[in-house]
Amino acid sequence: MNRTSLSLIAAVGALAAVTGFAALSAPDATGTEPAGTAARLPVERTSLACPAPSTSDLAETTYTSFTPVTEGTGGEGQGTLGPAGGGKAPKPVLTPGKPGSPVSAETSGGDAPALAGTAEGSFAPGWTVQETSEVAAGAGRGLLGVACTAPDTEFWFPGASTAGGRTDYVHLTNPDDAAAVVDIELYGEDGALESTVGEGVPVAARSSEPILLSTLTDAEETDLTVHVNVRSGRVGAAVQALDDEVGGDWLAAAADPAGSLVVPGIPKDATAVRLVAFTPGDADADLKVRLASPNGLITPAGGETLHLKSGMTTAVDLGDVTRGEPGSLVLTPTDQGVPVVAAVQVVRGEGDSRETAYIPAARAVGTRASSAGNTDKGVTLSLTAPGKAAQVKVTASAGAGGGTPVSKTYAVRAGTTQDVEVPVPGGLKGTYALTVEPVSGGPVYASRTLAATQDGVPAFTVQTLPDDRGTVAVPEAEQDLSVLQR
Repeated sequence: MNRTSLSLIAAVGALAAVTGFAALSAPDATGTEPAGTAARLPVERTSLACPAPSTSDLAETTYTSFTPVTEGTGGEGQGTLGPAGGGKAPKPVLTPGKPGSPVSAETSGGDAPALAGTAEGSFAPGWTVQETSEVAAGAGRGLLGVACTAPDTEFWFPGASTAGGRTDYVHLTNPDDAAAVVDIELYGEDGALESTVGEGVPVAARSSEPILLSTLTDAEETDLTVHVNVRSGRVGAAVQALDDEVGGDWLAAAADPAGSLVVPGIPKDATAVRLVAFTPGDADADLKVRLASPNGLITPAGGETLHLKSGMTTAVDLGDVTRGEPGSLVLTPTDQGVPVVAAVQVVRGEGDSRETAYIPAARAVGTRASSAGNTDKGVTLSLTAPGKAAQVKVTASAGAGGGTPVSKTYAVRAGTTQDVEVPVPGGLKGTYALTVEPVSGGPVYASRTLAATQDGVPAFTVQTLPDDRGTVAVPEAEQDLSVLQR
């Protein structure tokens, strides 16, 4: 070995001692040694973006922040949530509480800004913020709710509209210190809608842009799929769907395109259910449509299958498909799986006393999921096990103003949806959070419904409970400077 090689190894050795440099160990040439198992460790930083809640002067909005207790995080942590356009050090709207304790803040009127925030250390794993608004009158009146989203680079929203009587906005919130550039694509029943306005939309650093969908196209489409694709940077995204007659709600992003999907937690008293689906690939898709009811999987009469043409949005009215019982839609390929996205529009009530909410296809609960902003009344938790039976542990946290946490375990039979009796914290004061953790069995999907009656109108909002991604797989690694000699 020459002097240059020895000097290089010495320098790298010094660097390893100072910075903790490590390399994955290379396996022996025989390949007989098993690879190290990746450990799951808590994430150390989580960012969230919340859209501006409403432009109505009658809006009353509550924000609730919650971080579930996660083993292995230690005691250090901090977080803040403030106006997205407030610069690097805006005055916080709220400061997250210690893990296991929710914190709430309220605002009123139509001037509340979009929010952005970051949680670090023990406050980061599973951090969730719920934004819930009550709007007494006007377009989109009712109960509107959304879980603030982690910034990302791609979002799908089947279920939007530019039809008469609808006012739909896609809200783009950039929580970062660098600008983002976004393309917004619209797909109707005949395919992609021509629009150059949606190309290269700039979203300034630490700002939010609400974009009216009808300004992107002249077409009046009853059912649209909105595709948000970020060219540079990252954003949080959500669609606010407002109707002149049947209220409105937030449409959260659907689960990533997949061959099989679950839309969990359609309320038992739904009077109308409309399924909207889209396949972004080059091939058509044929789906089997089934309802996971409390008694098992059933096929809706007249809606057994759904054919999706490539690049075209397809919708089907399922009527009062739940027939007085809670249910979840289970979409599976009839033959070859083709990736699709889907959501449902749900209506409760009759005539002038109708209200609307949206439920996108969701990821499974996975390891753990949480929902914040629950009250002592009007909360429904739906659990679905589309394949194998499952045992699920549900924990109600202390309230924002005090209370004692309580947990309960539920059995969910295979192929069923169960609306479970939500545990309520002892001595509850303020809002509380629910944490859902599968204990055994197959995959579980979940959603939470908040309901309140407003002048005879059955106002409600539904949020799905996907895995909170509070832990990340970290492969086993060790220092191995011999790689420099190979």
